[in-house]
Amino acid sequence: MQTISWGDFEKVELRVGRIVAADPFPEARKPAYVLRIDFGETLGVRKSSAQVTGLYAAEELVGRLVVAVLNFPNKQIGPLMSECLVTGFHNADGEVALCVPDREVPLGARLL
Repeated sequence: MQTISWGDFEKVELRVGRIVAADPFPEARKPAYVLRIDFGETLGVRKSSAQVTGLYAAEELVGRLVVAVLNFPNKQIGPLMSECLVTGFHNADGEVALCVPDREVPLGARLL
């Protein structure tokens, strides 16, 4: 594992958002949803592709809090311009479980 400095960590904008829409993304190479995530009044709503179809139905994602990286450059994923990177962990079967706060926190709150 590579060691990073505190300054390196401070550069990563990990923020909390609430999923407001989750739609199938049939154009993706691997099964995925297009998520629209609200990061609060200042940061707004951003789109992302998330390969979480193995553990989550689209309708159960709406309303969930998630942690995402907001300061990566936008990335073209098929017809979608992804505006953030939703974080998660692979389980033993290779499916992605979302990284989420375990309590309500303000939208846009930064992980420190």
